[in-house]
Amino acid sequence: MSEQLPILYTFRRCPYAMRARMGIYQSGLKVELREIVLRDKPAHMLEISPKGTVPVMLLKDGKVLDESLDILLYALNQNDPDNWLDCDNKSAKELVKENDTDFKKALDRYKYPTRYPNEDCSGARQYCEQYFKKLDTILKEQHYLCGKSISWTDIAIFPFVRQCANVDRNWFESLPYIHLKNWLEE
Repeated sequence: MSEQLPILYTFRRCPYAMRARMGIYQSGLKVELREIVLRDKPAHMLEISPKGTVPVMLLKDGKVLDESLDILLYALNQNDPDNWLDCDNKSAKELVKENDTDFKKALDRYKYPTRYPNEDCSGARQYCEQYFKKLDTILKEQHYLCGKSISWTDIAIFPFVRQCANVDRNWFESLPYIHLKNWLEE
């Protein structure tokens, strides 16, 4: 009889799902990966998480995690071989909160302005650049967002920076934020 694994519903390009998968990969946690098609969400996924967003993880005990940070941190709490959880300071948490709120809002409006016809999205890219500047300033002083080594904070933020950078790669490459670019490349 095979062991029942936690089930992870995911979508390849979703930055939230990327951060969850990175935590799972790093921890070595075995899961049953179920890649979904966003326009055809599986009934089981919607049954366990009616909000219908990815990632969603169904644990062996029946508990459902449907927030990417919860999945990332759950996985690392199972096994954290490189001490990614050693970054537990207030500024790191605030940086991730800003990423997930104000920066994500600006990123969506920069990348998909037609989805917001009743909003002025013209300043969205400028907001993204200000966030990049903030990250670059931190990375000028230290190699990673929490210090000398990679942490959950870097993993929580990088998929969104990557997504924004790829909207217009020429624009991103023209920016003066060399520390941010090196961090993203790494």
